[in-house]
Amino acid sequence: MPMIDPSARVADGARLADDVEVGPFCTVGPNVEIGAGTRLISHVAITGHTVIGERNTIHPFASLGTPPQSTHYRGGPTRLVVGSDNDIREGVTMNTGTEDDHGLTRVGSHCFFMVGSHVGHDCVVGDHVTFANNAVLGGHVQVGSYVVFGGQAAVRQFVRIGDFAMIVGLSGVRADVIPFGLVHGQSAELIGLNVVGMKRRGLSKADIHKVHRGFEALFFGAGTFRERLDLVAADLGDDPLIGQIVGFIRAGTRPLTMGVKRAALRAAT
Repeated sequence: MPMIDPSARVADGARLADDVEVGPFCTVGPNVEIGAGTRLISHVAITGHTVIGERNTIHPFASLGTPPQSTHYRGGPTRLVVGSDNDIREGVTMNTGTEDDHGLTRVGSHCFFMVGSHVGHDCVVGDHVTFANNAVLGGHVQVGSYVVFGGQAAVRQFVRIGDFAMIVGLSGVRADVIPFGLVHGQSAELIGLNVVGMKRRGLSKADIHKVHRGFEALFFGAGTFRERLDLVAADLGDDPLIGQIVGFIRAGTRPLTMGVKRAALRAAT
């Protein structure tokens, strides 16, 4: 049987695995499902049509599954699905989706959400993503895996963030960020590559240099950006890392965060 503190409120209809722990003053709604090994420390609110996976730890005053903060939401049974092995710290908020998208907000596994971070409606967040304090996503944002957000970073709606990207703290991201990109600034600019993150994930020095070569050719070569993209695809596109960047750019339908001239020097360090 789940271990439910006497002060907690678990609604009829909620589905909790046998070893779930629900701490003091938590509330769990009737359409919530919580997987094995998940712990609600205290004062956690989970509502809406929400599925929480296994072995998550959810800290006080987190609020998951509340309605989307969208004037277009019409009260439908949209959903939030959270994966497994996540650490969700104090005051984190995650909203369900809206009827005008797929009706689903999805968060992956092995993520770390620090104090006050927010996942807006209809977002898709990959695995092994880190949100530092007060990092926030607007609606419909897509985040790849192994992405890191610094403190108080903010991403506007509909933006895509590629795998292994790093968003420096206090950055305001308005356009798509390539895989492995390093982005910084109030009006965020692409200042280089997330070399530290690449090393931490075991990429070889040769692979990192190859990505540098593709990055510099894309953003600082001759010709238009479209011409440079085609050239990089032809010369380096068979490499899986370069191919990932090229594929990400070609799949986009919205603006791309572009490189700035000082990036060539920073990327080489």
